[in-house]
Amino acid sequence: MTESRETCFWIFLFVLSKIPELGDTVFLLLKRQPLTFLHCYHHATVILFTAHIYVDFAATGIWFCALNYVVHAFMYSYYTVRTVGFRVPRWIAKVITCLQILQMVLGTAATAGAFYYKMRRVPCQMNGANIVVSLALYLSYWVLFSIFFRNSYVKTVSKCKTQ
Repeated sequence: MTESRETCFWIFLFVLSKIPELGDTVFLLLKRQPLTFLHCYHHATVILFTAHIYVDFAATGIWFCALNYVVHAFMYSYYTVRTVGFRVPRWIAKVITCLQILQMVLGTAATAGAFYYKMRRVPCQMNGANIVVSLALYLSYWVLFSIFFRNSYVKTVSKCKTQ
């Protein structure tokens, strides 16, 4: 795969978009809300990971960017609507978390596919380090977002049923 100027430009903008996304951390701090491990870990590693994708021009990078943009469009729209004072049904937050988990599943699958092609010696613009980092991050995100889902939506439902 050859690097096109247009693709490089959009991936570069994607990397830069991770900086203003730290704004939600500022809002949480200003509201004196605690920062979770998931929040800090995810934001810190995503910035580094997207820079790694850009520098290596990883073959899976465009998929990662597209998935992330779609999920974040829903997520930040939800945050905006809530911030301006509208009540949003709880099921919407649940769907957004499911989309985040799906993003991690698809990211893991894309990386596993790249690894498969790499092992079969099919030309694939992805180096071993990127595959290892991608798999480690996507699997850890998958686990952490699943735990968040369980703690936020499953445990609270079972508590309500027992009371």
